[in-house]
Amino acid sequence: MLSTSRAEPEARSPALRRVLIVDDDSLLRRALCDDLEKHGIAALQAGTLAEARACFAQAEIDVVALDEQLPDGRGHTLCPELLAQRPATKIVFMTAFPEFEHALRALRAGAYEYLTKPFELEAFRHVLERALQTLDLERVERVERYRRGRDAERVALVGDSPAFAEVRRLVELAAPAPAPVLITGETGTGKSAVAKAIHYLGPRSAEQFVTVSCGALPEHLVEGELFGWERGAFSGAVVARDGAFEIADRGTLFLDEIGELPLALQPKLLGVLEDSCVRRLRGRSERRVDARVVAATNAEVERMVAERQFRADLYYRLDVVHIHVPPLRERAGDIPALAAHLLGRMRVGREPLALADGESERLGRHAWPGNVRELRNVLERAALLQRPPLRPSELLGPARPTVPPAAPPGTPAAPGLAVPFPTLAALEKRHIEAALERTGGNLAQAARLLGTSLSTLKRRVGSRAG
Repeated sequence: MLSTSRAEPEARSPALRRVLIVDDDSLLRRALCDDLEKHGIAALQAGTLAEARACFAQAEIDVVALDEQLPDGRGHTLCPELLAQRPATKIVFMTAFPEFEHALRALRAGAYEYLTKPFELEAFRHVLERALQTLDLERVERVERYRRGRDAERVALVGDSPAFAEVRRLVELAAPAPAPVLITGETGTGKSAVAKAIHYLGPRSAEQFVTVSCGALPEHLVEGELFGWERGAFSGAVVARDGAFEIADRGTLFLDEIGELPLALQPKLLGVLEDSCVRRLRGRSERRVDARVVAATNAEVERMVAERQFRADLYYRLDVVHIHVPPLRERAGDIPALAAHLLGRMRVGREPLALADGESERLGRHAWPGNVRELRNVLERAALLQRPPLRPSELLGPARPTVPPAAPPGTPAAPGLAVPFPTLAALEKRHIEAALERTGGNLAQAARLLGTSLSTLKRRVGSRAG
């Protein structure tokens, strides 16, 4: 997991870019500065090595245009000193002596470019613009490396219970292989963490991990999100855009809530999995992609296949490696380790967070319908509302009665039970109705309350109505 003590890499606005002109010719300095400022680049100037050192120490300089012959020394002697302070700075040497020896000396000192006087203002500006573009690209790459490293550190499969040991074993087997993986489990069990572990433990860890939630997008946007589009593909498509498969090329594409993928798009997804080629919306040609696909769902995919709500051929293509993440109630023995891990991530400038004596046992007796996500939620509330040692069990509310609720009229009693036991369908119907009543009939709010996607809830409500 990521420690919050590490600083985010700098990503400055182009408006803050600065160039330092170091030359003993005041007229040349003024001409270069005026030209750069007309093109939106802030320019500072110095006439000696001493002035350059002072200016460099006082301001964030992106590029230094450095003359070789200065009143108090040679420019190349300053280069290592500046780069030691800020290694990313680009240095462009300027000299009226175009001998090969001078060019070689400048490059060995760390120069980005070498210009021979006299030169045109436009040529000078183009060299500086290339240097600034290189600097921007390097900054983006540093931020990307930091982000990938941060995500890799956040991957932690915590738990040694027998139920979770199988998950860890399958992750270790699946990580080095390119085959698709299907992850199943209830909402909140940590399916996305398993997907990230597969990515960061495998050979693609240095590349992109791209997530697409198939249930969070309107149906008409899913295709463009996955496969991209060309300019003019639809109203508002003023520029072409890469799809998730292209962005994840050489990396991993995580298709969350794959059970919500529209049936009409499933053949196209199957085609990409089979041929490793993708065609954008309105595209005239196919593009080869190498994205490892990991999918996850909380739906009963086999039932959906039987009911023709999900294509069987796509299911079999995705289900090469199947990892089922057990609910938290089936791995209660992992709660102490999970709680310690989650609390460790919440520590920010305060004493270590820990549970009070006996809390692990009390938390283990809770049903955890929201799984690990619910555990994290209650620990966060305890960290905000309580002083250590924490007693999150007090925030769970009274224990629910163990006597089953009365069954609706017409529900047959199970053999051997004195109290009629409700069917799963009846319980689901009652649960949905309660959520809709609490939210005043707002389907989106009810879906969030139930921990499911809006499309799943609509399908459930529709099936009840039918």
